[in-house]
Amino acid sequence: MINSLILRLLKSSTTPSFWSQSALTVLRVCIGVTMVHNGMDKLGDISSFAEAYVKVIGLPFPIFFSYVAAFTELIGAPLLAIGFLARPAAFGLFSTMCVAMYHHILVAGFSIPYLELSVVYASCFLFLTVNGPGLFSVDTLILNWLDSNALSAKAKQIMNLERASNLDVSDKSAAVGK
Repeated sequence: MINSLILRLLKSSTTPSFWSQSALTVLRVCIGVTMVHNGMDKLGDISSFAEAYVKVIGLPFPIFFSYVAAFTELIGAPLLAIGFLARPAAFGLFSTMCVAMYHHILVAGFSIPYLELSVVYASCFLFLTVNGPGLFSVDTLILNWLDSNALSAKAKQIMNLERASNLDVSDKSAAVGK
């Protein structure tokens, strides 16, 4: 029994399940919602942001690139949260965080307190760029609407996910009974 518990703790989940898709949705929504304020802060005083951040790293047209960063965050983050055009939105946000990490390294070197938040954001955005928004997203709804074969496949996939989560519970109770 202890052996199976240890194996379950160490084993990575490689097949999508209801719970992994739910966790992906929670990650996507949380990271999208919390990112919006960064864009609002930039727009609050765009010239100060351009002077303190964009000009420091040597990008041309600092005001222009400050607006690009602000609107990427203001538009991309809500799109990511609802899962609409999620991969392009996540890639844009990932790019913005790469520039932020570059700025932090130039200003403070490899100082964890300065890099910490932008590294966490960048990692999440890269994950979402590579893996997509998951089954519980507007992108999946649109895909299902556009492709009638995908609709039945996705519906079956969701039903299988629900069955798998129920089987996981049954497996656990069966393992405890052995």
